Amino acid sequence: MEEVKVIGSRTSGFCTRVEWALKLKSVEYEYLVEDLTNKSPILLKYNPILKKVPVLLHLDKPIAESLLILEYIDEVWKENPLLPQHPYERAKARFWAKFSDEKVLMGSFEACKAQGEGKEKLIETAQEYLGFLEKEIEGKKFFGGERIGYLDLVVGWIPLWLDVMEEIGEMKLIQVDKFPCLHQWCKTFMDNPVIAESAPSRKSLVEYFNASITYIRSLEASKE
Repeated sequence: MEEVKVIGSRTSGFCTRVEWALKLKSVEYEYLVEDLTNKSPILLKYNPILKKVPVLLHLDKPIAESLLILEYIDEVWKENPLLPQHPYERAKARFWAKFSDEKVLMGSFEACKAQGEGKEKLIETAQEYLGFLEKEIEGKKFFGGERIGYLDLVVGWIPLWLDVMEEIGEMKLIQVDKFPCLHQWCKTFMDNPVIAESAPSRKSLVEYFNASITYIRSLEASKE
């Protein structure tokens, strides 16, 4: 058996998407749980530049950054392909993956941690970004078609993280009537047994986001 390890955190959606990919490919792996408040020698050894998770170790060779890891997994293990076969469709999937991480996810997080003046504007911006994903999934079962693919794994943070952000940020970003296609996709995606079994508990996510937002807000308050 090829030696495959994942250095990750159970509350990280970036790490979860890597686990999902490996499980969909039926790749056996060892999971090394990382304490992000006290980074281990193995993390610092294999990701000395960024010092963050996830890191995939394949035959003792490290690959960092979750989007790159997903592509690596898809290239090494050919069964159950994640990315589309057509070059144009692959390029589109990569575009939407980057958009999801840099705009939708970060926009939602900014709205979550914001307080007071300016919060409503950030909520509107996050909803605008979500609207683009709503149009992209319209009329489809999954973003790549009839089965879970690369982009589904990338935007898998939505059913995991978004309602937690809404709760902690005391806001509502995604309403059923405004985003019906995204709502249906979330349900279909999480109904898949492979996806559901690797998803972190909501309780752990609430605790993680609560601590993270509280810490960030305290830092921002100290600069005022």
